[in-house]
Amino acid sequence: MRKLKLGTSDAQVSALCLGLMNFGTRDSQELSYQLLDQYLQAGGSFLDTANCYSWWNQGGKGGESETLLGHYLKDRGNRDKLFIATKVGYTYPPVPTSLKAQLIIEECEKSLSRMGIDCIDLYYAHIDDRGTPLEESLGAFDKLHKAGKFRYLGASNLMAWRMEEARAISQASGQIGFCCIQQRFTYLRPNPNADFSLQRPVTTDLLDWCGQRGLTLLAYSPLLAGAYTRPDRSPGPQYASPDSDARLAVLRQVASELKATPNQVIYAWMLDQASPVIPLLAVGNAKQMKENLDSLNLKLSPDQLERLNQAGTTAK
Repeated sequence: MRKLKLGTSDAQVSALCLGLMNFGTRDSQELSYQLLDQYLQAGGSFLDTANCYSWWNQGGKGGESETLLGHYLKDRGNRDKLFIATKVGYTYPPVPTSLKAQLIIEECEKSLSRMGIDCIDLYYAHIDDRGTPLEESLGAFDKLHKAGKFRYLGASNLMAWRMEEARAISQASGQIGFCCIQQRFTYLRPNPNADFSLQRPVTTDLLDWCGQRGLTLLAYSPLLAGAYTRPDRSPGPQYASPDSDARLAVLRQVASELKATPNQVIYAWMLDQASPVIPLLAVGNAKQMKENLDSLNLKLSPDQLERLNQAGTTAK
């Protein structure tokens, strides 16, 4: 699988990152192992989880995804072949939504214990905790980094100006800074008035800021839970923007030209940006995994890329 530089770090990571959100809760151990094996056999190595995954699923309490990954690492003996990302900040009862220093330190130790590893490759601040000074949160992350608990620091769900504020603090203090950001991003543009709660959709400001500062953007929810291909799913009112119909029409046209699925075209489009975007795969079976992995074989022509980029830009 193609490798990409991870932002301002010296790490090279898989161009498609496998999200493990439902592993260990909605997805059984047997299915989760099957999907992990399939992804690794295709040359992938970049895995994404979080301490809170997935307390909202039936039977979930939080930590199930990390725990399952820990079992997988032990059973397969392949820790050294993987690049593991996890996160801290979102609630899983009774742990609050917070980036207080003590909570970061305590949750990092829990994550390491669940996964049975000594060091996390990429550790994310999962949310923007506006009630805790950035200096406090960044100081805690730096302490953990210096102790060898994780290698690289990422952000998620922060606006561009908050990322710049964090960058200034890290540079002034000589502490570790964010090398990448994971944000809600898909081909359709969200309604400007859409409410995503603590989640933050990508904006043109953030894309521009990442390009200027050399940070990699990682896209979560790139396929909107199947809304591009499943008749029983809809993007919903959050993506009811003036250009949505035009963009969907071009997406389907390009997919037809390439004899591909709209999902595959979206992944190819993200990876073909001037600053490539790394999509997170969210799959529930082997067929979906194959479809997503096969997107790496697609090559958009300059005309197709231009049409996808420009679709709907003149919509009123």
